[in-house]
Amino acid sequence: MSEAPDISTLSFEDALRELETIVAELESGQAPLERSIEMYERGARLKGHCEARLEAARLRVEKIVVGAGGEASGAAPAEFP
Repeated sequence: MSEAPDISTLSFEDALRELETIVAELESGQAPLERSIEMYERGARLKGHCEARLEAARLRVEKIVVGAGGEASGAAPAEFP
């Protein structure tokens, strides 16, 4: 693969877009075997990255602070293990 960006620096949207591109290319069956393996490995890492970003967002939403009037008054930062 060409110089692909470091997965840890990708936003959820960028990682998902790249993952969708990889899936489409793999499904086409046009890539040589070695390239298919490289794409599959990167796709697996992108999937893990997307899942981690979604979990972080879920934790952040769960930590939204609700005020006495029932309105959100802020959000606590998500904690990562």
